[in-house]
Amino acid sequence: MNKIADGKPTQWQRHGLLLLLTLFYGETFIGRQIIAVMIEPIKLEFGTSDTQMGLMSGLAFAVVFAVLGLPAGQLADKKSRTRILAFCALAWAFATALCGFAVGFYMLVAARMLVAVAEVPIGSSSMSLIADLYPLNKRAFAISCYTSAATIASILALGLGAYLIGQLGWRHTFFLLSIPALILSAVFFIFVKEPKRGQFNHKSQANLTAVQTELTSSNGTLADTLRSLWAHKRFKLLVFSSAMATMSANAFGMWNITFIMRSHQLELYNAGLLAGVIGGGSAAIGILLGGYLADKRSVRTSPLQLPIIGHILGVTSLYLYLLWPSEQTILIFGHNVPVAMFACALTSFFSVWWVGPCFSLLTNLVPAHQRAVAIACQSILVSFLGMGVGPVLVGSLSDILSPRMGEESLRYALIFSSFSTIIAIFLLIKLNQIFTANDPNYIDVSSSTQSKLNQIHSE
Repeated sequence: MNKIADGKPTQWQRHGLLLLLTLFYGETFIGRQIIAVMIEPIKLEFGTSDTQMGLMSGLAFAVVFAVLGLPAGQLADKKSRTRILAFCALAWAFATALCGFAVGFYMLVAARMLVAVAEVPIGSSSMSLIADLYPLNKRAFAISCYTSAATIASILALGLGAYLIGQLGWRHTFFLLSIPALILSAVFFIFVKEPKRGQFNHKSQANLTAVQTELTSSNGTLADTLRSLWAHKRFKLLVFSSAMATMSANAFGMWNITFIMRSHQLELYNAGLLAGVIGGGSAAIGILLGGYLADKRSVRTSPLQLPIIGHILGVTSLYLYLLWPSEQTILIFGHNVPVAMFACALTSFFSVWWVGPCFSLLTNLVPAHQRAVAIACQSILVSFLGMGVGPVLVGSLSDILSPRMGEESLRYALIFSSFSTIIAIFLLIKLNQIFTANDPNYIDVSSSTQSKLNQIHSE
């Protein structure tokens, strides 16, 4: 792996670096998702409301990402991305350990914001690296492997995390969580070097590069890049559709355990185990399948077809899950499991089909030397709406409805928040219409061109 910078990476060097990126992303996502298991214990210790917990679990991150996202993206476009990730892993470990020392709610919020500072450059740096490790016809699945770490992390965070919190308490769980990041930091520092930027950017691939043409001719400043990006409707629709989809998904992920505990009357450990294994496991399979199908179908169909279908099936399953009668259960291995969890599995499986295709499309819309800034733009909106507005909105609605709905207030707050997915569907449909109307090569690529591409990618 330490010879990546000398030329094109070998297959094992690509996969090795992708594994490191995936492990690091999974580690950070465990740190985010485990907060869902900590909501009730932290509320009990600090006497906070649902709104305050939504602030701590989401908005504190979103503010940091909004302020630092673009500078972090520009940094990843100018400096060594592997060294940036090494420093981020080290800073993340110390900030996560600091959360365990919090003596009050607002000190915990401040510590979580420091964790967010360490996380800001990770997404843009990692996605930029993956685009330089894999050619376009293999990129969606590679990105799906990377992002699947979030769903696999959910299983660990919600299942094993619930056990650890029950045995050790939430403070010591934070201490334990910081250790793997220290190891990853050392690996990045010692063994990993920077791959060549833009090595898979061949002109023959540029059937989707209306955005690239103008960006390449810009002066290279952050302001020029932003003006060029936001001048193109395709880029804006893609980014906003991702943000709206994440708004509903993150709110659901953050509050699902609490919903199971309140509406299905399960204990913390059982609720965390069900949400982690059933929800997280289904999402992991769904995100990998979505990326695999996107690469296989990229020549014959629009890459936006899978995201649109996935959102439609996902939001339909979500309504079934949230409205299913809580008294209906089924006996599995001696435990009463809510029948609604089958709908939860379908929700998690379909709702992530957009991730690989949409991120792969984004990396192909912009040139290599400005890719991290473009990803940072998306990360800011995704963080603000997904991690920030989504959980706080659900928490606030739950507090507002609580006097009339009681324990069921969270159920209806989650139903309301799911409408953002419907907005994402309409944005993707509009984006698909623009691509097909303005680019005749968008769906149909000649077999001869594709053969040339495959020959280039295999070299």
